[in-house]
Amino acid sequence: MTEQHTANPALEEADSSHMVSHEDYLAAVEAVLMVTEEPVTPAELATAVNLPQHQVLALLDELRAEADGVPENWPGEEQFRSAQPIRQRGYELREVGGGWRYYSRARYAEQVSAFVLGGQTSRLSPAALETLAVIAYRQPVARSAVSAIRGVNVDGVVRTLVQRGLLDTAGTDPVTGATLYVTTAQVLERLGLDSIEDLPKLSPHLPGVEDLDDDAQP
Repeated sequence: MTEQHTANPALEEADSSHMVSHEDYLAAVEAVLMVTEEPVTPAELATAVNLPQHQVLALLDELRAEADGVPENWPGEEQFRSAQPIRQRGYELREVGGGWRYYSRARYAEQVSAFVLGGQTSRLSPAALETLAVIAYRQPVARSAVSAIRGVNVDGVVRTLVQRGLLDTAGTDPVTGATLYVTTAQVLERLGLDSIEDLPKLSPHLPGVEDLDDDAQP
């Protein structure tokens, strides 16, 4: 008699013509969670990885258990589990406000703070300086607008500038709901300026800008 293999509930394939491994699904959900700055709902994850929500919830439970060092023993998956104990990760997967996101583990807050604060004395990269300049002249401004101006994704750079105390949030856009960013007093202090109005004018450095309407100038 052929032995029946009991599948992981997270592996119930929504489309039998397109088989994807359990590890692929785990990795896909994990990849989405790694790039988000805000908790992601199961519905959003389900859309991203093309799975029903109940399967995504099962994957989230497994990812959380793996980060905690106590992976779930799904039926039929024992042969894929190592006999060696799995270490607890320095990060954890939390369910917050109806969504899920990776956070550094609370027990390492002191080390993380030392790294973040210590990095404030290091030089800013060209990408960070360019992003900071765009925000300084266009503030308050959303990340999407800065990305459109620079032509690249600036999420990581903005996060770094916030951590270094050079940027702060200033509410949300009334139309899109996107978070708006402004420069902090620390920027003025480092530039030796009294206010943001003292920033150098851009028009002398932009050929043809004098032909634009005032409202169109940066």
